Amino acid sequence: MPKISVEKRLEVPSLVEFGVTILSIVLGLLLGSILFLIVNIDPLKAYSVLLLGSFGSLHAISETLVKAIPLMLCALGTAVAFKASFWNIGAEGQLQMGAFAATWVALSIGTLPPAITIPIMFLAGFALGGLWGVIPALLKTKLGADEIVTTLMMNFISIFWIYHWIYGPWRDPEAYGVSRSYIFPANAQLPVIPGTRIHLTLFIALAMAVIIYLMLYRTKIGYEIRVVGDNPKAAIYAGMNVTAVVTFVNFICGGLSGIAGVGEVAGVVKALVKGFSPGYGYTAIIIAWLAKLHPIGVVIASILFGGLLVGGHTVQVLFGIPIAIVTAFEALILFCILGGEILKRYRITLRWKE
Repeated sequence: MPKISVEKRLEVPSLVEFGVTILSIVLGLLLGSILFLIVNIDPLKAYSVLLLGSFGSLHAISETLVKAIPLMLCALGTAVAFKASFWNIGAEGQLQMGAFAATWVALSIGTLPPAITIPIMFLAGFALGGLWGVIPALLKTKLGADEIVTTLMMNFISIFWIYHWIYGPWRDPEAYGVSRSYIFPANAQLPVIPGTRIHLTLFIALAMAVIIYLMLYRTKIGYEIRVVGDNPKAAIYAGMNVTAVVTFVNFICGGLSGIAGVGEVAGVVKALVKGFSPGYGYTAIIIAWLAKLHPIGVVIASILFGGLLVGGHTVQVLFGIPIAIVTAFEALILFCILGGEILKRYRITLRWKE
């Protein structure tokens, strides 16, 4: 009978690192080709359209960057939490709460000058998203609750909280056929680069990537985060406050995801709309792993994944195929990349037992 053994690699050889990454992408493209052939589409034409649709023009690049913004912020936050070995998969819910905070500010004081309204929106989104991230951290450190379960549950709580407001107090009666809040006042809408939809949050995201890098690798708290992640017991023996570190990283994770939510509702859709996030917080988990939890890697991976989303939409429109086909293609690519990351970190061997 076959016996499968799984061992964690103490060190990943460079050849394995490079080879598995390439093979993962190639496998994803091959599986995607089969999917396109099933619906009678030439895979080469589909991939050509995907590439041109995401990076083939200034408009395509700008749309890719718009999609990359929430991915970047959520992945940066997730990377910080994962560095401390806290498996926070709640970025999606924290993004939703940031969007809620931005909407509350916009509909309450949106008539004030933009110089006042916009900073308050970002601060509110960061604060509420951060506090939403702190709750599972405290449940973990104080009660021993599993963070994967609690963060996942809180994602659903936040989504249904949003539903309450867009179907209730904030529902716009003039939004026929669309479940959304009132449109944000002009003073509460983020400035964009003329001729594009690239909004202010892109520059905040890039600045945050630099700040997170400096924090993780140039400060005492960053050192403590890495030690807690590598060996919590050693961190305790060294006198580090593990509870404080875990709480801090989750506040940062939630705060950055909250900023992503602010950017989406104030910079892209200009209202709180049902389903405004197609799952950015979940995709951010894969991006964080693919980037090896490194802030600069997160920036690059987010742009590539943003291109995948935009290019996939272009393929759907141009070939007239159902959105389910494009979603399945994107899922195949993500699945193969994630599988490759597992193979990099673990040595899997098959032995035959007599």
